[in-house]
Amino acid sequence: MKVIVLGAGVIGVSTAWYLSKAGHEVTVLERNAGAARETSFGNGGQISVSHAEPWANPGAPWKLLKWLGREDAPLLFRLRADPAQWRWGLRFLLECLPSRSRHNMIQLLNLGTYSRASLQALRAETGMQYDHLERGILHYYTSQQEFDAAQEPARIMRELGCERSVIDRDEIVRLEPALAHIAPKLVGATYTAADESGDVHLFTTRLAALCEARGVRFRYGVRVQRLHQAGAELSGVEFAAEDGRYELATADAYVLAMGSHSVQFASQLGVPLAIYPAKGYSATLPVLDDSKAPQVSLTDDEYKLVFSRLGNRLRVAGTAELNGHDLSLNRVRCEAIVKRTLEIFPGVSRPELASYWAGLRPATPGNLPYIGQSRIGKLFLNTGHGTLGWTHGAGSGRALAEIIGGRKPEVDFAFCGA
Repeated sequence: MKVIVLGAGVIGVSTAWYLSKAGHEVTVLERNAGAARETSFGNGGQISVSHAEPWANPGAPWKLLKWLGREDAPLLFRLRADPAQWRWGLRFLLECLPSRSRHNMIQLLNLGTYSRASLQALRAETGMQYDHLERGILHYYTSQQEFDAAQEPARIMRELGCERSVIDRDEIVRLEPALAHIAPKLVGATYTAADESGDVHLFTTRLAALCEARGVRFRYGVRVQRLHQAGAELSGVEFAAEDGRYELATADAYVLAMGSHSVQFASQLGVPLAIYPAKGYSATLPVLDDSKAPQVSLTDDEYKLVFSRLGNRLRVAGTAELNGHDLSLNRVRCEAIVKRTLEIFPGVSRPELASYWAGLRPATPGNLPYIGQSRIGKLFLNTGHGTLGWTHGAGSGRALAEIIGGRKPEVDFAFCGA
């Protein structure tokens, strides 16, 4: 089959890889000058199967009320005259119901476990290096209330096969000596030894190169204008080519993997996607003192920040701002990330050396992505992964390649169109 993939982030490139391996002829269309230039550029670096508790959980509405008006709030709704934002917000509240939250957690855990195994197999097959570490993820808590609230999700995850163990202060410091400085403030943690970390941008660009070596054609610097429909099927993709002239490309199947921008193109075909951009921030700091930097990837659940060691850099990412497609950097939010980092790891770097980035995570109300056949013939979806695009990238690409090939993926997940 001839397949066109729209988008060259980690989701699109992973899809192209698995489609190519299955023998399909693949072309990837991307508006930027290279792969992984937007949301897959500067995220927190975690392959976090243990991060399966969705944002929409029973405790979320109270936290949102508490954070209203705080410019440095971990999750910030900037209310706009935007019907899409309000619709998304109402659906988010519905997904906070205990039954929905549990269902979504199970789905995220299943997909995450499958995807991590797929990534490990891909790495073993290719020998690819991307500043990855296999030292687990440690969720630490400085609030007793937050720690107590984490017990039930951790128990459910253990029941479902994710070894998210509960550990005390001494074990925290043994696993990550760089946290010794704040040991008196630590009330406990959960630890998942099987989780990983790595540089998603490095991974995606290197995987794109491997795809090209297999014959995948990447067309960078082209801008999709419109999806054309004939009857009940997608008939072609109109785009502005590298020279600015318009072209119409046709294929046997099309994959929409454009993150939060997927909504506008799906809507051209009458396919509503409950995706809203959640702007996330990151700061990357050079490690000046190796003894003060973490080696285990960490999650600060109270502040909703993640820390990952990427070679000689420390990547710190988190917070979410629902404010449309605005990508401007808010200095208060940026500086809050670095301030917290240097409180936890004093002397690891200096604030003036931080480089900042913001990306638009394609968030669904319940955190479940759209993967599978759409209601339009030949159009397949692989989008809406929110904060877990890096965690779910390999598995999503592998699963969708199976679906396009007419096979059932080896994962218990509610694929759209199934």
